[in-house]
Amino acid sequence: SRYYRRESLTGSLLSVMKNLKILFILASVFCCSLAAKAEFRWGPAVGVNLSTLKFSQDLFSVDKSVGEVAGITGEMMFPGIGFGVDFSALYSQEGATLHLGERKMWQVDGYTNPRAYLHYLSIPINLRFKWTRMNGFEETLAPYVFGGPTISILCGHSNIKAIDYAAGCIGLQAGVGVELKQHWQIQGQYMWGMTYGLKMNKLTDCAARNRVWQVRVAYMF
Repeated sequence: SRYYRRESLTGSLLSVMKNLKILFILASVFCCSLAAKAEFRWGPAVGVNLSTLKFSQDLFSVDKSVGEVAGITGEMMFPGIGFGVDFSALYSQEGATLHLGERKMWQVDGYTNPRAYLHYLSIPINLRFKWTRMNGFEETLAPYVFGGPTISILCGHSNIKAIDYAAGCIGLQAGVGVELKQHWQIQGQYMWGMTYGLKMNKLTDCAARNRVWQVRVAYMF
């Protein structure tokens, strides 16, 4: 009876694997057919950041910093349903002003309130929903919402020897925007750093994540 139970279990597993294979093939065909019908556009984008650093320990004051963002953005929308994806390659200047002079451990090294500059190559990938069924009004103004992960690769930073910088970090972002005249896109978003972007080298457990408000304008061809 144990032999027959083993044969029955093997047959059930093979049946499940066969069904999963069929479902995978059907899903692949469906996704390929959607991609073939998707409308792809791209264009330049510029904007401004209001960023700060959220430390794991509240040891000193941190002031927000203003920086610029610029690069290329694209979107792939599936007609008729309003859903799509957007992706970008952006230079993003982030960081904050750190009042290290409030603590003696950094004051003795001559630090007062240095500004930590973080220069990133930012690659966000978002799911997007755009309202496209508004009886033709969407050709003038179409609102949209989006959200997804972003990968930030550190390309440069300010020379603050009290800080150890990470090579990059990962964040999550969400935002809203409007498309004007089917070309101009204006959007605002907030990004939560999910991994640490830097840490203080005198305290191994004092690290910081990026927090960024961003407003961006793009022209889509």
